[in-house]
Amino acid sequence: MPAAAAAILLPAGAAAQAPARYDAGTVSGLVARNIGSAAMSGRIAALTAVNDGGRLTVYVGAASGGVWKSINGGTTFKPVFDKEDVQSIGAVAVDPSNPKIVWVGTGEAWTRNSVSVGDGIYKSTDGGENWTNVGLKDSERISKILVDPRDGNTVYACATGHLWDDSAERGVYRTTDGGQSWRKVLAGPNPATGCALLAMSAQEPRTIYASLWDFRRQGWTFRSGGPGSGLYKSADGGEHWTELTPAANKGLPDKPYGRIAVAVAPSKPQVVYAMIESQKSALFRSDDGGRGWTKLDASQYMVWRPFYFANLIVDPKDPNKLFKPDGPLLVSVNGGRSFSSSADAAHGDFHDVWIDPANPNLVYTGDDGGFWRSTDGGTRWEHLMNLPVSQFYHVSVDGADPYRVYGGLQDNSSWVGDSSYPGGVSNSRWENVYGGDGFWVFEDPTDPAYVYAEAQGGEIGRINRFTHEIRSIKPYAQYGEKKLRFNWNTPIHMSANEKGTIYLGAQFLFRSRDHGQSWERISPDLSTNDPEKQKQEESGGVTVDNSAAEMHTTIYSISESPKNGQLVWVGTDDGNVQLTRDGGKTWTSVIGNVSGVGKNPWVSWVEASRFDEAVAYAAFDRHTYGDMKPYCYKTADYGKTWTALPLPDSGVRGYAHVVREDTQDPRLLFLGTEFGLWISVDGGQHWAQYKGSGFPAVAVRDLGVQPRESDLVLATHGRGIWIIDDISPLRALTPELMGQTAAFIASRPAVQYMDTFGGWPEGDASYNGPGRPREALITYYQRSRHIFGDLKVEVLDAAGKFVDTVPSGKRRGLNRATWSMRLRPPRVPPAASAIFGAAIGPRVLPGTYTVKMTKGDQVYTTKLDVVLDPRAKYTVEDRKAQFDLVSRLSQMLNHMSWAVDAIIGVRDQASDRTSKLGKGETLAGQLTSLAQAADAIRAKIVATREGGMITGEERLREYLGGLYGDVNGYDGRPTASQAARAEALARELEDVIREFNQLTAQRLPAVNRGLAAKHLEPVRVVSEADWQTRNAGEGAPPPAQSERRID
Repeated sequence: MPAAAAAILLPAGAAAQAPARYDAGTVSGLVARNIGSAAMSGRIAALTAVNDGGRLTVYVGAASGGVWKSINGGTTFKPVFDKEDVQSIGAVAVDPSNPKIVWVGTGEAWTRNSVSVGDGIYKSTDGGENWTNVGLKDSERISKILVDPRDGNTVYACATGHLWDDSAERGVYRTTDGGQSWRKVLAGPNPATGCALLAMSAQEPRTIYASLWDFRRQGWTFRSGGPGSGLYKSADGGEHWTELTPAANKGLPDKPYGRIAVAVAPSKPQVVYAMIESQKSALFRSDDGGRGWTKLDASQYMVWRPFYFANLIVDPKDPNKLFKPDGPLLVSVNGGRSFSSSADAAHGDFHDVWIDPANPNLVYTGDDGGFWRSTDGGTRWEHLMNLPVSQFYHVSVDGADPYRVYGGLQDNSSWVGDSSYPGGVSNSRWENVYGGDGFWVFEDPTDPAYVYAEAQGGEIGRINRFTHEIRSIKPYAQYGEKKLRFNWNTPIHMSANEKGTIYLGAQFLFRSRDHGQSWERISPDLSTNDPEKQKQEESGGVTVDNSAAEMHTTIYSISESPKNGQLVWVGTDDGNVQLTRDGGKTWTSVIGNVSGVGKNPWVSWVEASRFDEAVAYAAFDRHTYGDMKPYCYKTADYGKTWTALPLPDSGVRGYAHVVREDTQDPRLLFLGTEFGLWISVDGGQHWAQYKGSGFPAVAVRDLGVQPRESDLVLATHGRGIWIIDDISPLRALTPELMGQTAAFIASRPAVQYMDTFGGWPEGDASYNGPGRPREALITYYQRSRHIFGDLKVEVLDAAGKFVDTVPSGKRRGLNRATWSMRLRPPRVPPAASAIFGAAIGPRVLPGTYTVKMTKGDQVYTTKLDVVLDPRAKYTVEDRKAQFDLVSRLSQMLNHMSWAVDAIIGVRDQASDRTSKLGKGETLAGQLTSLAQAADAIRAKIVATREGGMITGEERLREYLGGLYGDVNGYDGRPTASQAARAEALARELEDVIREFNQLTAQRLPAVNRGLAAKHLEPVRVVSEADWQTRNAGEGAPPPAQSERRID
């Protein structure tokens, strides 16, 4: 669904023009980069693979990170679902009769508290390149899709349905026309019952087993099981169904049931397995197609958490071998009588398995930590760290250069990573610093060696990054108190006014000024303290499940005013917004002043303005009541009144997680919802969805601006960390600017980052995120797309002299071009060996440059400041010395190239004329001698030994190219040895050129007289001026990155 386009009204002087259009096209020209990581990856909900003409194609469905495709068995992946409106995947299936047809069920069915939502079933007919939503849009989550192997138009869908409320579109659906229409063929007895799993054998595709599941999650409890849960069988392709019951099917346990996993042995369809959640949960097996059952394994790992682990996969060739994804990956080789753990070295919390029918030793599995491959039937596993589907909850940054990124992830602990690194931000550039499910992570502002991090349920720790020592600093209940209520996602807040002061929320607000050594309660219970929402020990349904995920009536968000440390806002998960203006002595509830958000919403975010202490923003989340709409409000009077920001008018989708102000411009707001990032440049009146660089509709759970760099850092819950470098152009998007036909937008100064050395190749199966741009960022705005005529962007120096042409875009809205800040590399004479050091041109000097855009007959200009790397120890004078020497060496290489071309020209002309003469003629002998003499001179300049790029032979060309690379590789003052070597090589080059000039001066007159007598063209020597004219503008453009890996 396309987002609505907003109109930004222009000032009166611009009233003659139509209102400026403000939408995704306006803001998405700014480039984003995904730094991952894939080291920890994220939850894989579903997977499948197919042998397509000898090529193993794998599809992976991430819990909240879209669909990924590999055409090489998992070594590399590409996302293929990023253009769609949702990114939560519950099922993936490939048509057995046509591997180009792929089906995806959206909405994860492993229904933990943090799951996202889907919008139905998608179909691709071109191997995942393009998708069409073919229905069941209100199903919210699909757990399984089966395609009839004999008729690809017949497909069965297991619609689990809404998690948080009743819904009608749930149960088993069937299409017989390839998805054009769907019919519900099996429904539960109530609107809380959906389909949990489907199973069939390719040998008997009309025999289908289905499990129905009666379930409901609320913010404070979860129920798995009820009267609607049951196991069903159809023998006629879903037309009729029979419930399998203890009364009719001996061996089944008594009801009520919870979630049921069912699987059919592909090689022996009469063998059926079912893991049944009940009062006596266990694995059961039938050897007669479901008529009778035998109870097998009832161990704790088999039955301990059925709502999250309810899948069975039988080996395609061996009916007695099956996998049970669970906390460990369980495997049985004796028909389910006993199980062992098959993947102890993997992350854990497994959800799906695929076994190659042609080679059952090849097994894939997905767990909460990513995607794994085994080539020995599941004994040993390889982690394919190439899927950046990590599920961050929160993000923070520090002030290092480059800055570091801190964040916590669902079931994947707390991590610190580089925002940029030579060679890219590889998996190895991320460091795990704390355990559990990770949430908030901050650098201690008083000591960068320490980090604060928090795991589920308020488990806050202070960690030494270098010794890895961890100290728990969690506050505890007082005498007589039952317990402190910490939310699953317990908030930590760092004071902006008192360096080192931290806040922590339970039902009370805690503050520490001594690194957690002591805590003071600075509030009463700020929640509703509803006892009906504090019965977590009863949560789970048929199977008790209390992991702290349902802890409720807690503080969920904290924000101290950057303008006034005495003013603190608090939001709770049960709908309270509380404010203190005296450092916690007194508190005022202001939720009664907020209208239109319903009763007891989660206050997902509170944000105190950094510009006006009376101003604050609050985001409210009602998705735990089945309401997926975003709610965001603003107060300008300390919460006495609140104004709803008009999100629906701008097409904003998804429940709201975070709203933040920019660090410099109060008009610039960022909103993260379950379905993406939204930006407002007018204080929240109009919003545009950011879609730059293919940024998908993924949940944005947190975000922040690194103040020095003006980078926007996004914590996505499904696609890792993304960075939009330099968002300052967004601050310039005023109505006046957007009313112009085109305009340059001032950006941050262009830093000439030092050439750096580092990184290491980790192979194609390892993710590597791009580092920060090393080029100058040039940003301009266009009111409409440039269609007719040229659009050219050029860089001029301070004297107005042309320096470079910059590739430029023509899109509507913001456009970002990059300039390498380098001159063209020198021309290098051709030779038998390669010179790598001369492939990059000299860096321009720091200073102010002019950027000129020619758009048809209109010309626009702006200034661009180029500055030294602030980390550099050298001065501007040192930089000038380097530039002068590297420029001279570049000119010497060009001079050498002319000389070699001239020598080759004489040689080749002499050889050509010789071929036109008789072998015994004197002139032919003179020409041959001339060619040989010229080639002998060339051999003094360039390596001539053939045999490969690295022959070991070195001449002037190799010496000069190496020296050029050494000087060009460091921006500071060259060494005295380098300067002296340049002088020596210049003299040696001139000696050789002088020898060549003497040769031509002595021999050409006589030779050319002889050629004239024969009516043949003379041998000419190209002048350096003519050569330069002929080669003007040639030379390879400089590379986009000069950061180098170790070779």
